[in-house]
Amino acid sequence: MSPRDLRGATAIVGVAESDLGEVGPDRYAIELAAQAAGAALAEAGLTTRDVDGLFCAIAGRGMAPLDVAEYLGIRPRYTDGTMVGGSSFVSHLHHAALAITSGACDVALIVYGSTARSDSGRGRLATGPPELPSYEAAYRPRMPITGYALAAARHMHQFGTTRTQLAEVAVAARRWARLNPKAFVRDPLTVEDVLAARMVSSPLTSLDCCLVTDGGGAVVVTSAARAADLPRPPVYLLGAGEAHWHRAISQMPDLTVTAATESSARAYAMAGVGPEDVDMVQLYDAFTINTILFLEDLGFCAKGEGGDFVSGGRIAPGGDLPVNTNGGGLSYCHPGMYGIFPLIEATRQIRGEAGMRQQPGVTIAVAHGNGGQLSSQVTAVLGGRDSL
Repeated sequence: MSPRDLRGATAIVGVAESDLGEVGPDRYAIELAAQAAGAALAEAGLTTRDVDGLFCAIAGRGMAPLDVAEYLGIRPRYTDGTMVGGSSFVSHLHHAALAITSGACDVALIVYGSTARSDSGRGRLATGPPELPSYEAAYRPRMPITGYALAAARHMHQFGTTRTQLAEVAVAARRWARLNPKAFVRDPLTVEDVLAARMVSSPLTSLDCCLVTDGGGAVVVTSAARAADLPRPPVYLLGAGEAHWHRAISQMPDLTVTAATESSARAYAMAGVGPEDVDMVQLYDAFTINTILFLEDLGFCAKGEGGDFVSGGRIAPGGDLPVNTNGGGLSYCHPGMYGIFPLIEATRQIRGEAGMRQQPGVTIAVAHGNGGQLSSQVTAVLGGRDSL
C-alpha cells in the first residue's frame, strides 16, 4: 500500500467533547472519556458493539486502552495506545486509517479524558513530576513552559519577533472563543492585557500560556464505504504525516524549526494538496509561540515571518486564514493534552456545524498535533466530499 492509497479511504463519522472546564473532584478522566465516546458514537449512529478498534491515551494511566476497553465494555481486535504527548490523537487517526484499510478493524474509536484542573494540587495522579534528563534537571527548569520560552526567545532574537506579535495570537484565540459557548474563557482580551500579565517564563506571560482544564474528546472513524451509510456527512482523511527529532528541548536541532516541516510535507503529499488549498487550520497552541512556529512550518508563511503573519487580526475572526476557530488551547480548553480537539473542530467546520464561528465554504482543513516540548509533530489533512 502506498501513502496515496490512504487518501479518502477512511472518514470521521462522529465527534464529541465531554463536559469541559472544571468538572469537580468527584469525576475522573476515564468517566469523561466514556462520556465523549458515547456522544461521538451516538452522533455516528453506532454503539460500543460496533467498535473493534480502540485508540487512546490518558494521563496517569499507563495501560489506558485496557482501562477504557474494560470501562466501556469493548473487546477490540485492534488496539493502539501510542503515547507521544498531545499529538497522540492525530497520530491515532493516521494509525486508525492504516488499520481500517488493511482490514485489521472496521470501526475505530479514538478517545481521551483528563481531569487536569480538578486534580491540580489534589495528588490524585500518581505519575510524579515530569521526567527530565539529568543534564537539564540541574538547572531546575519549569517544564514545559521553560522549553517553549526558549523557543520564543530564540525566535525573537533571530527574526525580530516581538512580544506584541505573540500577544496577537492570544487575542485572536480569545476572539474565536467568544463565539464558542463551550469555551472556558470568553472575557474580552487585548494585546495590552497579555503584555501586562504576570511573567511566568520570559518572554511568556500567563496569558501566553494555555489553560488548564478538565475535559475529554472522542472521534469515530470507519471506511469511506461504510461512512456513506451513516447519519452525518463524512469527513475524509486526505493525508497524514508524523515526525519527531528530539525528546528533550536541549536536544532540539534548531529552536525555531520543528519536525512539523516533515510531518506536513508528508501529509500534503498524501493528500495531493498544498497550504494554498487549505481553508482553515486547527493547531496545538499550548503557548503563543506554537502558533507562529507551526504556521511557518506548515507552509503558510516563510520561516521568520510568523510574527508578521499573525499581526493585524489575520488569524482572528474576519481574517485571511481562520486559525483555531474554537478558541484553541489558549481560550477554549486544554485538559493536559489538546490534540484531539483540533480534529473535532476541523470536522465540525467541514460539516458546517460550528454555529456562530462557522466559516463559509470549508472544504479542506489542517489539524496539527504537537507533543512534548515541540517534539512529536503530527499533521492531518481533512476534507469534505468535494475534496475527493
